[in-house]
Amino acid sequence: MTATFNDVVDLSAPVLARPQPEIIAGWRGSVAPALSVNDLTAIIHQIRERAYIVVDPITGQHGVATGGGLVDEKSAGAWPVIAVLPAMYPEWLGDRSFNEMHGTRFPYVTGAMANGIATTQLVIEMARTGCLGFFGAAGLQRHVVAAAIDELHDALGHTGLPWGCNLIHSPQEPELEEAVADLYIERGVRRVSAAAYMSLTPAIVRYAYSGIHIDEHGNVQRPNMVFAKISRPEVARHFVHPAPEAILTALVSKGQLTAAEAALAASLPVAEDITIESDSGGHTDNRPLAPLFATIQAVRDAAVAQHRYTRPVRLGAAGGMGTPQAAAAAFALGASYVLTGTINQACVESGLSDEGKQMLAAADIADIAMAPAADMFEMGVELQVLKRGTMFAPRAKKLYSLYTTYPSLDAIPDTERIEVEQKILGATFDECWETTKAFWNDREPAQVVEAEQNPRHKMALTFRSYLGLSSRWSIEGATDRRLDYQIWCGPAMGAFNAWTAGTFLADPANRHAAQVARNMLEGAAVVTRAQQLRTYGVPVPAAAFDYRPRPLHIGNEL
Repeated sequence: MTATFNDVVDLSAPVLARPQPEIIAGWRGSVAPALSVNDLTAIIHQIRERAYIVVDPITGQHGVATGGGLVDEKSAGAWPVIAVLPAMYPEWLGDRSFNEMHGTRFPYVTGAMANGIATTQLVIEMARTGCLGFFGAAGLQRHVVAAAIDELHDALGHTGLPWGCNLIHSPQEPELEEAVADLYIERGVRRVSAAAYMSLTPAIVRYAYSGIHIDEHGNVQRPNMVFAKISRPEVARHFVHPAPEAILTALVSKGQLTAAEAALAASLPVAEDITIESDSGGHTDNRPLAPLFATIQAVRDAAVAQHRYTRPVRLGAAGGMGTPQAAAAAFALGASYVLTGTINQACVESGLSDEGKQMLAAADIADIAMAPAADMFEMGVELQVLKRGTMFAPRAKKLYSLYTTYPSLDAIPDTERIEVEQKILGATFDECWETTKAFWNDREPAQVVEAEQNPRHKMALTFRSYLGLSSRWSIEGATDRRLDYQIWCGPAMGAFNAWTAGTFLADPANRHAAQVARNMLEGAAVVTRAQQLRTYGVPVPAAAFDYRPRPLHIGNEL
């Protein structure tokens, strides 16, 4: 009979019994080890110093020393050493294969906030800081996205620094999704953040495998990298496996993939970077990170074992990333990188209006609400938005309630109609429809044709126009529509505001994305170091886990 773990381990020892550490050497230096609360807090924050964990020979208390060096434990004046920790760098928090694959210095990504809120300026700033940023292409017209790509190529193309754009699933406009994928392939956009997908589409599969080939060393190379932002294990399964043969065959038959590319696709998953999104701003399932991460990790591991991938499939963490503690927790779970979203909206480089940034700076963790999503309105999909200072959420819910209750605009009772026209839309149904029709005639005339034949679709497009305009108002800073601002926001914003209170980052004018990123990573490294020392029996004070933002030099040195 095979012995189990419990069969061979003695579990009879008293609960309070404390294992005695092994003395591995002695330490001697010019400055005494840190043993007091204040001294420990200060020395723990010195993460770039080697840490010697020592034992007070009189009291038995564990402390921390830096500087000096190891000596024989029996040397005069030597402190007994039980462990030595190397310097801690923020660069080393995640999976180093992430940095190597994408050419980043730090395992830190800024998300693709839609409608250009994640600006080219933000993406460029992140690249120059050693991070990876995604341009918020969703909701923008093709020529605007094309201009942004040109700007990014001009600014970063000669540097080799990484950047990307987002490719959002558009179930109501599949032609738009295809057109954006075409643009990315044509213009050499090498990284996309795939968001809001529930299953694979030909567009994302075609992007993922376009240009895949075998190099001179016999290795499969893919020029295009997909970051799949996922909050459900069933969706993760689509991205961690190779694309289905049926989709690949259809793409080959249309001439959108070569037969050779389709054959090689069987050896690689659709995405090699999976961003696990917990409770976040915008599209979210409001799920906690820890159980979600473990569940999708198991899905990833099963796929890797099944297909015997020779390249790593990395897991990143997003949602709730508003404090160093959150980032450190994500890395402790096994995240290869962290992705921040909501907090970047409040940064100087964001495309959100100054009014919107001020509203975000006043938010607490509970100042959020769920509201219907414009791109998936008819499906009842909701997204998370800022509640404080705006009436968007209840007004959008009112429109969706009317959509689900009545078959057409004409069927809505006069009392309801007048209230909606005066308090929400700011125009009559007929006036709103004329504006909406003009928009769709320019963007996708087929939508107008369908609406003229289907009163329910006409109602959906009319109400969706309010949802779309509300985002534009918050970006443009339309003060007369301030109560209608739609600002995607998760609880991370409130946590970030609490963390930065009383520091230079409390003022939105000082919230440069590079400073936010570096302080988040620096703080995560401090928290990680504090936890490491705690596991060695050092009485780490609570203050050691409280890293406060401070202006940091932004350069390329370690």
